Amino acid sequence: MFTSETQVRVRYAETDQMGVVYHSNYFPYFESARAESIRQLGFTYADMEKMGVIMPVVDVHCRYLRPARYDDLLTIRTQLKELPAHHKIEFHHEVFNESGELLAVGKIILYFMEAKGMKKTTMPALLLSKLESYFS
Repeated sequence: MFTSETQVRVRYAETDQMGVVYHSNYFPYFESARAESIRQLGFTYADMEKMGVIMPVVDVHCRYLRPARYDDLLTIRTQLKELPAHHKIEFHHEVFNESGELLAVGKIILYFMEAKGMKKTTMPALLLSKLESYFS
């Protein structure tokens, strides 16, 4: 299993009138955490796009357990529980506050697709080689 952690500070504009993070703002947090987890492997979304591969989101889920509030420093734990074998990759996210309380859990499914033609493809070999050691 591959695990990484990314921190995000809640900005005022991300909260509602009650000072709580608006529910849809968790998805950009998850996106930042996914991008940073790939970067921690020494690879980037930009690298993938240069190879002609894109990763559209095809399914999203979030369960909200406790509120995050303005100026909280959040830790987003990102996990790949399985090594992708085909065109699909599934990221699992957990959001914690500074006290270590679990605030939200999410699951995002993306597909590897050829940028030209929008056909499903497999994970780029370079990214696969960087992930394989976490699953042996």
